[in-house]
Amino acid sequence: MFMSSGSRAKRNKNKNWVMAGDFCRRSQDFMAMLRNLSREEILDVLSEGLCPHCEDVIEARVYNLHQKFLHGESSDDVISPKRRLNSYAHTLNSLRSPQVAESTYSGRPKVLVTPSSINNKRSVFNHSNYEIPLSDGLSRSVVGNGLSEAQKELSRFGQVGRRKDFIYYEKVNGKETNILKGLELHTRVFNPDEQREIVEFIYALQRMGQKRQLRARTYSEPRKWMKGKGRVTMQFGCCYNYAVDKDGNPPGIIRDEEVDPLPPLFKKMIRRMVRWHVLPPTCVPNSCIVNIYDEGDCIPPHVDHHDFVRPFCTVSFLAECNILFGTSLKIINPGEFSGPFSLPLPLGSVLILNGNGADVAKHCVPSVPAKRISITFRKMDDRKLPFAYTPDPELSAIEPFVPPSLDKSRIRHHKDGINDNHDKSEYHAESGNKGFSNEDEFPPLGKGNSSNRRSQR
Repeated sequence: MFMSSGSRAKRNKNKNWVMAGDFCRRSQDFMAMLRNLSREEILDVLSEGLCPHCEDVIEARVYNLHQKFLHGESSDDVISPKRRLNSYAHTLNSLRSPQVAESTYSGRPKVLVTPSSINNKRSVFNHSNYEIPLSDGLSRSVVGNGLSEAQKELSRFGQVGRRKDFIYYEKVNGKETNILKGLELHTRVFNPDEQREIVEFIYALQRMGQKRQLRARTYSEPRKWMKGKGRVTMQFGCCYNYAVDKDGNPPGIIRDEEVDPLPPLFKKMIRRMVRWHVLPPTCVPNSCIVNIYDEGDCIPPHVDHHDFVRPFCTVSFLAECNILFGTSLKIINPGEFSGPFSLPLPLGSVLILNGNGADVAKHCVPSVPAKRISITFRKMDDRKLPFAYTPDPELSAIEPFVPPSLDKSRIRHHKDGINDNHDKSEYHAESGNKGFSNEDEFPPLGKGNSSNRRSQR
């Protein structure tokens, strides 16, 4: 049966409409699928079998697309963790060997620069390349449409859980003493997106250290010669000596040794913690140590060196683990310790060590059950500052966040450091910060907390 040319044209036209409709539906389905997949899942599919350079390019493009589809951000406004790392690497080079720049560029780079090319190209460091606009700290995570930055920060600030009532009594010099006085645990300080961003950045720094692109004393990856030994460490701001070294330097800060400065992302974390009343503005950290644990790695019992003032803090990532406290912590086997008080460290939480909790009680981290990362932020004693140290203007005059509902006089009272438990409890109640009211927010503590009759006086 023959068909006229008009009939054939009409059928082809209908077929084209059907195909166009199918394409639209498939496009909508594809967009819906993208929104349901995480950036890591998309990256795994697209980068399988590619070389490292192509993986870097794919990662940057996936990062931009993911942010654009999820949050409506243009790719020009989104900077991937690796691109921030490149800017940081350029900063390190400029700090080590100051030189006149060959050219200037005020916009954001469009080409991804891999760490391997850092030593081959001179690039002008532009602070805007990695600056994150959210005033409270790290990521562009959206709390709600149409909210101002202050409202977003208020919402996140109100979600932080705080516990400051740790009690465990031991005899110290013949006197019953709460050895945990001064400990604080602040949860939900860094959300899952921010945790992933920080971890990605640390892994990128680790790759730089392995390629000797960080100062020699910045990066350390010792041989794993026995269980519990061999965790990777990176230190920024000052060179801390754990034991007497080959040059005879004692434990503590080595004042004539230089390490790399605090990375911009870590300074953002510090500003977040000071703004959100986790750390006091009178003790802003200017150094840190990053610990990268493989499964089975540990930190033996110790009290942190007094070249660092109190308080100091530890932030936890990747895997939850317990930290033990006690005036006497026993070593059972390599990586295995026992102590009277065990405290779980939730992901994204900040543990503050101060008072008896920092100086009377020793602490340790037994062999971790899985890959874990921690960052310990500390302020150096002014008498022990490295000879080449200069104060960082980005870490000066950080003002704690003041929720609109709080009375200004009470905030001034808090900032002045007046130690009044009644006022502090009122402050936390009025600020809307959630406490640890159930097991979901704060898991049960270790055996020592319930088995000793003196631990809940």
